[in-house]
Amino acid sequence: MTELEQSIKLKRGFRSLREEAMLNLVRTVDQTQIAFTRLFREHGITPQQYNVLRILSGAGEPLPCLEVAARMVTVVPAITGLIDRLEKAGLAVRKRCADDRRIIFVELTPGGRGLLKALEEPVDRLHEELLGQLTDTELKTLIRLAAKARETAEERNGA
Repeated sequence: MTELEQSIKLKRGFRSLREEAMLNLVRTVDQTQIAFTRLFREHGITPQQYNVLRILSGAGEPLPCLEVAARMVTVVPAITGLIDRLEKAGLAVRKRCADDRRIIFVELTPGGRGLLKALEEPVDRLHEELLGQLTDTELKTLIRLAAKARETAEERNGA
């Protein structure tokens, strides 16, 4: 009996290796998300808000709202509400494009940059805690296999 079978108290086994692999992926994502959600909650934000802050920081310039949405790691149905909450918290600000008033740019505030700086070390520690038991070779294999599996899902979902 595998660790996952024991953990979820599965009595008759998995129907296939694919099912076992998929449930392992889902369980792993769930457990790691819980850890990151707790960390970000301590700083008053959600994982999705952290993702927006990282996108804006990495871009190094204001981005249109739709571009921020396109760069998200996870699909967010309401990017406007997400940016509203960041703006209300003083972490990001919206600015209308001077050339095309229909386009609204989002940029980090000094507070947003400060929060990202404060999160660098705790996020690095959590990465180490969650994946530190894997060798570099294992991490590269994990990355390659996750990308290969995700590619099919993205094609299917039109992403």
